[in-house]
Amino acid sequence: MMMFSVVIPLYNKAPYIAKAIQSVLAQTFNDYELIIVDDGSKDNSADVAAHAIEGHANCRLIRQENEGVSMARNNGVAASHGDFLCFLDADDWWDSHFLDELSKLIIEYPEAGIYGTNYTIVNETKHKTRVSPIGVEPGFEKGYINYCQVYAKTMAMPLWTGAVCIPRNVFDEMNGFLKGVKLGEDFLLWIHVALKYKVAFLNKSLSNYNQDVDAANRGVGRLYKPEEHMLWNLTDLEPLERIDEDYKHLIDRLRANSLLKYYVSSEYHAAAKQELVKIDWHDKGLRNVFLYRMPRFLVKLIVNARTIGSQVKRFFSSI
Repeated sequence: MMMFSVVIPLYNKAPYIAKAIQSVLAQTFNDYELIIVDDGSKDNSADVAAHAIEGHANCRLIRQENEGVSMARNNGVAASHGDFLCFLDADDWWDSHFLDELSKLIIEYPEAGIYGTNYTIVNETKHKTRVSPIGVEPGFEKGYINYCQVYAKTMAMPLWTGAVCIPRNVFDEMNGFLKGVKLGEDFLLWIHVALKYKVAFLNKSLSNYNQDVDAANRGVGRLYKPEEHMLWNLTDLEPLERIDEDYKHLIDRLRANSLLKYYVSSEYHAAAKQELVKIDWHDKGLRNVFLYRMPRFLVKLIVNARTIGSQVKRFFSSI
């Protein structure tokens, strides 16, 4: 019998956590356990979660001092017992058939080291809801995919944390999520798995990625220290850049797209340049190439204008 362990890391998400929990409790596949790890929340998130799981013997709430999302997930896994691990952030939610569809995918593609489904990107503030444009071929329904090729095609994550399942033995082999990384800690795990194992993907939206969360509680858009950012934690994979064209193309696209704000900042400019020199700029699939060739002060003006424009849009969409 297949059993899933579902881990929800929780930190200051009191307005959202009940919906996330309810989406797990509503699953049509019943052989699962839910582990919620409160990572030292300063609001009443833990109390809301405790109330939401009251009376459900297969659900537990663990409280810990703040250690970050990687350790919250790792500690949740350590306290769980299922052979297959799923992760759901406290502000996202699942379709009721998510685990049921995953169980069928696992049976049909037993050689995979990781499984994923498509997902819906929800931004109700902007009245926008769309299925993520994963770069699979038109008409693709399910099967094994080349993770790097599919990711690089549209830069939409084929493996997103809220729509992923990983066998426990593979998770343990990879030593879980890397402690201390605050941006892309999930990508670091997925890419290491995908480069060693097959990736099975179901092109059906069964999870919801919430974009409406207060910016103060989201990881995107900030400048993290290099040691906290995924791109500065891939040195072990650098030898692959010389022999794996698909990986090289993907990681260079991620560098070119992600490092612009670091490149124009005074604090992280030098660190960004050390990463940017690794890029093969002859790759015609790269974006933002022209910006890196402009005078830095002009690039900074463009980046600042983009940021201000985004903030203005957020302001007017909230009133």
